[in-house]
Formats: sequence, C-alpha cells, structure tokens
Amino acid sequence: MALSPISTPFKWFSNTNLKLNLPRLRFKHKPTRSNPPPPPLLLTPAPPLAEAAFRHLDADGDGKISGDELQSYFASVGEYMTRDDARSLIREFDGDGDLLLELGDFERLVKGGEQEEKEDLKRAFEMFEGEKGCGFIGPAGLQKMFGRLGYVKSIEECMAMIGVFDVDGNGVIDYREFLRMMT
Repeated sequence: MALSPISTPFKWFSNTNLKLNLPRLRFKHKPTRSNPPPPPLLLTPAPPLAEAAFRHLDADGDGKISGDELQSYFASVGEYMTRDDARSLIREFDGDGDLLLELGDFERLVKGGEQEEKEDLKRAFEMFEGEKGCGFIGPAGLQKMFGRLGYVKSIEECMAMIGVFDVDGNGVIDYREFLRMMT
C-alpha cells in the first residue's frame, strides 16, 4: 500500500521552521519583562535515513565509519564480515583514501545499493515480459515464466494474479505496476 503525501500540514504545525503552534495559553497574570512567556517550542526535523543509519554505525561518534565499526554492526545483526571484507567495502567507496567512510562516502554506498536493486527489478521485469521489450507482463508471459520455474498455471489463474496488481485495469502489468507489486 503506497502512502500519499499529506496535502495540508498537521494543524499544530506551521510550514516554517516546524514551529509547534499550541493554542494560546492563558496566564493568571500578564507576562512582563522580568517574567516573560516561555519561548515557542521548535522541533528539528529528523535527519534523512542515510544520515541516521550513518550515525548508528559510527559507534565512536567521530564522524567516520571504520572497518571495525562495520564488523561490529554486522556481528550485532548476526552476520559475519571479515576484516578484509570490511576493508574492501570501505576501499571501494572511500573518497579520500583514509580507509574510513565519511557521510558522503556512506551515501554513495547506499545509493549504489539502491541503483543495483533498481537494475535487478528491471531485469526481473524483462524476464516476465511475453515479448521482449513490449513493456508489459501479460497472462501468456506470466504462464510461460511459471512454466520455466516448474509451476503449471492456467491462463485464467495468471489473469487472476495480474488482476490483483493491475491498477489501470488494462489486463496487463506495466513496469510501474510491477515496481509497486515488488515493493
């Protein structure tokens, strides 16, 4: 299910500086210079996801991710990474050759993974196309792919599967619908 952006800001927030706008509080006495009202509460927006992940991996807070920090993270999630694997990964994205990942290096690493995922999805879509380059997955192409994978499906079953993700109702799945289905 895709989320749509909120068209109007939440009623307690203004569009500028994410300033929290609470209803006016009534004071028992009028604020004076010696007893002013409290300042408005300013909320800082959350950092982008890549920056938050970078901060999490940067265990010592020095603004750089070392090979040891990478190994520690992977060990904490049950994955084993050798020192050589960590160094190799860092070397591939390290912009200044210090064998440490700065935020910009880490962002390139994350974007590289996203690009690779997009390419994988494009290749998967192309495998399911009935006719190479036609731009859609039809019932016959889906049936053919299921056959290659060792599953026997009727055209009617394939049409029903397509119908679940066929947003525009044209009887086929285009690339946009395929992406939506896969994500």
